[in-house]
Amino acid sequence: MIFTETKLKGSYVIESEMVEDERGFFARTFCQEKFKARGLNPRVVQCSISFNKKKGPLRGMHYQVAPYQEAKLVSCVRGAIYDVLIDLRPDSPTYCHWFAGELSAENYKMLCIPEGFAHGFQILENNTVVFYQMSEFYHPESTRGVRWNDPLFGIIWPLEPHCISTRDASYPLTNRLG
Repeated sequence: MIFTETKLKGSYVIESEMVEDERGFFARTFCQEKFKARGLNPRVVQCSISFNKKKGPLRGMHYQVAPYQEAKLVSCVRGAIYDVLIDLRPDSPTYCHWFAGELSAENYKMLCIPEGFAHGFQILENNTVVFYQMSEFYHPESTRGVRWNDPLFGIIWPLEPHCISTRDASYPLTNRLG
């Protein structure tokens, strides 16, 4: 596995090292030891998928607060997404900064999102499937979000977002987090 740290400390783009032959390839997509060696949370207690019929919808920007903060490992197993994370750790030098990358069934990349980050994505192709591994169980009372178009973050989306859930569209705009 090849870990490349993003501009946001503690978050990584992960690429699998593929062993190829005439049949295709084999690649490891998760290794607890490799995660621990980088100080990442290797715990996986829940996995989920998100199926998305049409290109363009936006999902996010979600996170869970303490004591149920969660780390996520996200991959796209069919189609493609523009995956975005925001550093919401007040003591971080990249507080309120964002990072984005394309995850697709073609590039086999994954995004490791540590605790304290908001996460969301935009669908780039019809019939896209996103696979999540999470370090914490879903706790609705701890779920929070920030607005996908909040000027504080200035996220640049590749497509005009549409089909945004009522919840995601209703997070208030903010001029600072606190």
